[in-house]
Order: sequence, then structure tokens, then C-alpha cells
Amino acid sequence: MAKNLVIVESPTKVNTVKKFLGNNYEVMASLGHVRDLPKSTLGIDVDGDFDPKYITIRGKGELLASLRNAVKKADKVYLATDPDREGEAISWHLSKALNLEPKKFRRITFNEITKNAVKDSIKNARDIDMNLVDEQQARRCLDRMVGYEISPLLWEKVKRGLSAGRVQSAALRIIADRENDINAFIPDEYWSLEADFEVADAKKPLIARYTGRTGGRQELTSKEETDAVISAVDGESFSVMEVKTGTRVKKPPLPFTTSTLQQEASRSLNFSTVKTMRIAQQLYEGVEIKGQGFVGLITYLRTDSTRISEEAEAAAISYIKDNYGTGYLPDETDTDNKNKNAQDAHEAIRPTDIARTPAAVHDSLSRDQYRLYQLIWKRFLASRMANAVYENVNAKLSAKNYNFTATSSRVSFDGFLSVYNNDEEKEEKNVALAGLKKDMVLTPLAFRPEQHFTQPPAHFTEASLVKAMEEMRIGRPSTYAPTISTLLQRRYIVKENKNLYITELGEVVNKVMKEAFPSIVDVNFTAGMEELLDYVGEGQVDWKNVLRNFWPDLKSAVDSARSRLEKITVDDEVSEEKCELCGRQMVIKYGPFGKFLACPGFPECKNTKPFMEKIGVPCPKCGKEVVIRRTRKGRRYYGCENNPECDFMSWKRPES
Repeated sequence: MAKNLVIVESPTKVNTVKKFLGNNYEVMASLGHVRDLPKSTLGIDVDGDFDPKYITIRGKGELLASLRNAVKKADKVYLATDPDREGEAISWHLSKALNLEPKKFRRITFNEITKNAVKDSIKNARDIDMNLVDEQQARRCLDRMVGYEISPLLWEKVKRGLSAGRVQSAALRIIADRENDINAFIPDEYWSLEADFEVADAKKPLIARYTGRTGGRQELTSKEETDAVISAVDGESFSVMEVKTGTRVKKPPLPFTTSTLQQEASRSLNFSTVKTMRIAQQLYEGVEIKGQGFVGLITYLRTDSTRISEEAEAAAISYIKDNYGTGYLPDETDTDNKNKNAQDAHEAIRPTDIARTPAAVHDSLSRDQYRLYQLIWKRFLASRMANAVYENVNAKLSAKNYNFTATSSRVSFDGFLSVYNNDEEKEEKNVALAGLKKDMVLTPLAFRPEQHFTQPPAHFTEASLVKAMEEMRIGRPSTYAPTISTLLQRRYIVKENKNLYITELGEVVNKVMKEAFPSIVDVNFTAGMEELLDYVGEGQVDWKNVLRNFWPDLKSAVDSARSRLEKITVDDEVSEEKCELCGRQMVIKYGPFGKFLACPGFPECKNTKPFMEKIGVPCPKCGKEVVIRRTRKGRRYYGCENNPECDFMSWKRPES
């Protein structure tokens, strides 16, 4: 009989960890949290000393009974929940729920699910870090206070079903402010001017761009100014004033953190933040690899550190030397964490074994798992490789003090680009530059003026919002994805072609929050609160002092808002459909599974039906409208509105 019990969070890890530890260990899963604050009440003793009133989560009773039975049979219990602040709190809750004696249990963590990491964690078993537990308790209680005090006010003053959150409301404010900046933007006109020059023995003309007058204005702001430049130099002979050659190095990217993984997966794979984290969790917990069983493919996915272990570093260097040659090894590896606020609690996200290439596991992974693993693998390998080197050539051409510049750039040594190239920078080929010498005289063949207008700030995408939240220190790696998901689910924002747009409902909620709770949506206040909570995790601040200072101001603001805020009406969007029961124009509402149509005459008329969103494309079979539909599992597809009479369907969006 096993003498040791190991409790992990996910059942996916059970067999893998059991295989690594052997028959002396029984491995069971807690299935995440086992205790939490009650849903029906605030669950915090605000009139006492802010003690949380934890209860067993509904449905976890049978699981806890099974765990208690296993605890009785074990000599030692190891709590192996995830290696982060929340995992630390889950271990503490387990110790309380299972009535574990202090001498009987220990806390273990492993940043990757590999044999060495799991066995080393047993050797380095420790006590529960109560500073991290208290930080998690403080965050949970603050979020509960904000949600349970402000949300009912929003129900009362706006509409039922709304919510507010400590991080969520600040993120909504960021999106709203960007929308305001876009709406207030006034574009400025400017012009660019390119010229083609004939170069002897060159098959293609030399392309140069106007850069201004010597000692005069550089910018072109109107057609008249641009025409004046063309008129002044058309037909003139241009002298080559200088030709400069040089090299430029481009450093490899740092390995992924949670934030940069979400950003790059969104940009290059078109993954949402939620999808990225879900698939990364699968890769971390383990995937069944043919001939190897369940294998954890990447290290822990919630991290803001770019640090790499010495073992992983050595393995990467060896792999590069064997597969690319010593020329691709860096003089030194840049391990600086660009995020000054990073807690550095874990390593960066990397493959657990660099020798396990994407090609080697391709047949064992789903398409999305493979694409994300390949991205992580390539990014990590590239981060340990040499700089890329570019050869640059710049030539300055001048006539009557009007200056044009021709540039060329090519990769002379690919370095890390041989593995990872995110296409942000491309070579700039200008082949005619090769034959250019100083003091040569060139004649312009043609001029190409082009009008431009300055562009407003771009709408946020999920990737750029994550980046903004990280830079502003709003939230932490584990909160980016659920925050954006909540804003979308609440219909405060919508996503169209990757861009995030604030809805009328979102504008109303943001307005109420700014007016009644300015500190909650203030970016600097929220960032300061995050820093204060980090201090709790470091043992520098008492977690209950944070609650004691926060609660009175929140309560006062809620009471004041309740008395002075007027009721705000947000009308439902009216559809083109008429209610066949009473003739009213049906409205679009939002439920747990998305949009649906409802009669505005409720409760007299309770008619509802599915909402079919038209995409403005005629059905290729019958000519009626193509609409967006969903399968029972929620996957989107495109079908004819005349279904079932017309059976047209497509997984890809039809073109008009």
C-alpha cells in the first residue's frame, strides 16, 4: 500500500506524476479549488476583523470524503497544486478542509511535469508559504467587495446582470479612453515623395525618398509644397553626396512570458487569450505522445519572468551547436527581464525538452496544440541563438539643396532568424545601390508623390490590450485572459476582425464607474493596489490592513452613489424580425449562449427565438441570406437562413 499521498489540481497530471514517483505514492486530484466564499452573501466579516467565511464548494463533498479517506491511510501528504499564488492558496485550503496535521503534510511545486522536476520537488518539500496565501486571500476579498457592493448598484441604476470588478473596470476604462481618443482625433495631411533614378549598368532604377532641404523644412504638408519640390528638381542633375555602408545587429527575442505568449499567439496564430491559455494548459499538464505516454511539453504557463534554468540553457546550447553549428551560438545570452515589475517566481515559458522538436510530436498533437507548441519551441530556441546581422547601405542625393535618400538592407547573417522570424522587419532591397559611388551624377526618371493622413490610435485588440495592461501594471499574468473574457461576456465590449469596440452598455457602465467610483477605474490606483498586494506576498504588508483601509471608502462611495445616481436606461437593440404572436418588433438580447431574439412585450408576451446574424452575402444555392449559426458544441459555421429547405453550410465565411 502506498505510504505517501500526492494531491495535484488536475486529473490530467495524476497518471504522469504517479508514473514518475512509483508505487510508494498514491496520486489524486483536487479538481481545483475545494473551498471558497459563499455565493449568496459577501462572505467577509466586515464588522469584525475581515475574516473570510469559507465554505466547501458545492459538489466537492464526495471528493473531499475520498481525499480524507486517502489521507488516513497515508504516512505523508504532499500538496502539489500549481506553482503560483493561487496554487499556494488551494494547498492551504486543502490542508484546512482535510484537517491535516502540520507534521503530516508538506508543500511541493514543480515548474514542469518531468521526472527530474517531480522527484526534485519531493526532495525540496517545504511548508506552505503563508505570505502567498495571504496575498491570494487579499485579492479574493477585494474582488468580492468590489463585485458584491458595486454590481447590485449597477443592477439598480442600469440593468440586471451587470458586474463590476477591481481589474475588469480598470480595463474597461482603458478601452473607453482609447475609443474617446479615436473619436476626438483630427487627421493631419502630409505627403511623401519618391523618385526613380537611372544608374548605369543597373537593371532596375534606384528608388530614393525625399528627406527635405538643406537647412530648411523637412516635411511636406500639402500638394502645393510637393509640386513645388518636383518643379524645382525635375530635369536637374543630382549629385551623389555620400554613400555609407554599415552593419546593424538585431537581438533575438526573449523567451515567452504569459503576456508575450498571448500577444504573439494572437498576432501570428489568431488565437484569443482564452484559447491560448487553454491550449498552453494542456501542453503543460501533459499530452499523450506515442511511445512515451503522457508528457508535459512546456513549463508553467503563468509567469512574468524570462529567466531560464541552467539545465535548460545548457541543453539549448548543445542543441544549437549540434544542429546549426558554433557560429549560431551567442557571445552572451540576454536574460534581462524587460518587465521591471516582474515577480520572477518562475522560469519563462519554454519546452521541457528542447530535443523534443515540433516535428517529433506533430502526430500526437491537435492542430492548435502543434501550432502553439511550435511557437513556444521556436521562440525559446531563438532566444538562445546569435544576433542576426544586417548589411545597410545609405546614399544621399542632392540637387539645388533638395535632398533624397536611398536605402538598402539585407541579412548578411541570419542568426536566430533561421529559427524564428515574426516578419516585423523585412529586407529592403534597392539593387541599384550596389553600383553607386560618391560624386556620381544621376538624372531622375520619374517622381511619385503620395498623399497621406495621420491615423488615429488603433483600436485595441486582445493582444494590444494585454500589452497595455502589463505596461500599466493592471492585473497579473493569470488575470489578463479572464478579464477580457468577462468584458466580452458582459457585452461591455465586442470583438470584430480582432478589434475590440466598446458597446453602448459598456459606455454607460464606464460612465457610472468614473462618476461614482473614480478610484476603482483609475489606472494609477489599480496599479498601486497591485503593487501593495505584491508587498503582501513578500511579507511586507499585513493583508487585513489592505482590507481595513479599502472597505470604508468603498462602502461610503456605494452609499453615496445609491442616493445621487439616477436610473439610466439602455435600450435593447431592435431587430428586423416581428413577433409572430403579437406583432411587436423583436429585440436582441444576450444570454449564456450568445444572442437571441425576444419580444419586448414580456411578460405579457414571452416569445423568444434564435438570433440569426446576417453577413451580407447571398446563399450560393438559393440566393437568400447567409447567416451565422453554431453547432451544439458552440462552433461557428455559416448556413442559409432558409434552412432546412436549403441545406447550404460552410465552415469558412463565404465571399460575396
